[in-house]
Amino acid sequence: MTRGLLSQTQLFVLATALALPLAAQEAAPPAPPKNPIPEDIIGDEHVREEFGVNEFTTPSIRKLFDMLNHVGKLSYDNLKRPFTDKTPADRVLVSMGLGTLIADGFLIVQCEKVEEMEAVGRAMIKYGKALGAGNRMNKHTGSLFEYSMKGNWQDLRIELAKTQADVEAEMVMLRDVDIAHLISLGGWLRALEISTQSIADNYAEEKTRQLSRRDIAEYYLMSLDSLHPSLMKNVTLQALRKGIEELMPVVDVPEGKALTHDEVKALHQKAAALSHLITDKMNG
Repeated sequence: MTRGLLSQTQLFVLATALALPLAAQEAAPPAPPKNPIPEDIIGDEHVREEFGVNEFTTPSIRKLFDMLNHVGKLSYDNLKRPFTDKTPADRVLVSMGLGTLIADGFLIVQCEKVEEMEAVGRAMIKYGKALGAGNRMNKHTGSLFEYSMKGNWQDLRIELAKTQADVEAEMVMLRDVDIAHLISLGGWLRALEISTQSIADNYAEEKTRQLSRRDIAEYYLMSLDSLHPSLMKNVTLQALRKGIEELMPVVDVPEGKALTHDEVKALHQKAAALSHLITDKMNG
């Protein structure tokens, strides 16, 4: 063989080595698309920008709860639940539990129950500490108590929205974006439980149109599918995923179509069962 030239064997090895990355690239599955968040439940832009989490935005619990404006007056005595100072050992439950607590905060605001805010605020502090966001939570709880005592409900709503955004920002800094999504998921399930119960108790056809939101259920289903595989070994998340799948046909109706009273009751049963997968373990 002439010096400086490659043998046929060497040429074959070189060609194979060059082709392998291309073949691997062609065989790799395409990256999944970013989960589309329904536009009407994206958080207030100034709140998200302030905390630098716009790239990882999750649905705002405040916006989810604002849908209850169409439900009418809420009965706090019928919708409240017990709180405990205990925090679960499971970080997944802590994150979703914090979401339910933020939703309960909005329920208190909606019902203007001053005396209830302290218990929820203190529980939020404990859950925030368990997630590693205790300092950020402490920034807001003083304001939550102050605004509730003054009956300053509008600022209280804003402060609760900032609480969610601030914990999200901490999770992004800790490279734990999945936890931010689970906080929002807990908030949605608790808000859905509250809204469906309220409408089932005081049924009016017009109130039901906000409940038929396949796009929101679909978003959270896709969010669960995009979590790190190790998280999806969690039995609660597996049960939630199955439950949301079963929820889909109930909310999959033409836009603007009202639900019957029986359909609202059926939706409430499913929503309550999903929410209780979180809240019962928080109290247990």
